[in-house]
Amino acid sequence: MDLRDNMNTFNDTKRQYSTHLFTKEAENIIAKHDQSKPLFMYLAYQAVHSPLQVPSAYIDKYRWIKDRNRQTYAGMVSCMDEAIGNVTNALRDYKLWDNTVLIFSTDNGGQVLSGGNNWPLRGWKGSLWEGGVRGVGFVNSPLLKFKNVINHELIHVSDWFPTLYGLAGGSLEGLTLDGYNQWGTISNQEKSCRKEILHNIDTLTTKHGRPAFSNTFDTSIRSAIRIENWKLITGNPGPSKWVPPPDSSKSCPYKKKIAPQITKKNVWLFDIAADPEERNDLSDENPEMVRVMLDRLLVYNSTAVEPRYPPGDPLCDPDLYGGFWGPWIEKYMLVKMEN
Repeated sequence: MDLRDNMNTFNDTKRQYSTHLFTKEAENIIAKHDQSKPLFMYLAYQAVHSPLQVPSAYIDKYRWIKDRNRQTYAGMVSCMDEAIGNVTNALRDYKLWDNTVLIFSTDNGGQVLSGGNNWPLRGWKGSLWEGGVRGVGFVNSPLLKFKNVINHELIHVSDWFPTLYGLAGGSLEGLTLDGYNQWGTISNQEKSCRKEILHNIDTLTTKHGRPAFSNTFDTSIRSAIRIENWKLITGNPGPSKWVPPPDSSKSCPYKKKIAPQITKKNVWLFDIAADPEERNDLSDENPEMVRVMLDRLLVYNSTAVEPRYPPGDPLCDPDLYGGFWGPWIEKYMLVKMEN
């Protein structure tokens, strides 16, 4: 197993499930923490994600699920749920919980080829539909003013830094950031400071169709942007079907291993608040809004740094460095000198 403890490599964790391993380390950090000092912990579990693996004890309770991927996925979720409970208990045991904010969030929609599901949302991981870009999550804390509420405000991943930094007493004055301090939205049910979310501008994906407008953003480029309730998608949005859970009685037009293709159409506009499933394209009825959003994409793209994907370098092969991935240029020179 390729693991590191800060800069140190170690491989004495064979046959240990990473969710258990990471949880044990988190509990150790909490137990040793000086309670007079603040604590920030970013705990990035490998679950739930492919490859689909979990100790059999967690699968046993889901034998009634016929789809094997979905069954294992459910077991992985239960294991992760148990792990987060154990971390929360450790925070309570060591008297840290009363001043803690716990944030749980995913980074993208579920992958239907690996046990995930986004029904009734459209699309899945890798697409620009809500099933691909909408992240589920929750915030739990004794510090919340309003608890047990559902928040429908716009919040983006870039908002976490200024939100947490502000909670810790830091000043955002003089900082140029993409994110906003959203604590008032999360805790007090205030309106979000955010009006827009740039989901993506992907200039590497092959263009799709022809530009629908002149003198604005090229609609053949794969992109998506949200402005308040409106969402615009251009180019090739990726897998576009609505996929029910495998054991559902609902009809499913999706065929496994067949990537659904769309026509040369390359502009879609949706009112996400009224139509979160993205079934009613409003682009023809609202050309002015389409144009406004394309102009915003043009502004964002004007500040973008061109993506760079250099060719693979055989010198980075982990077999050259004891089986561990990491920076390789200096290590290669050292190995070469020693040989």
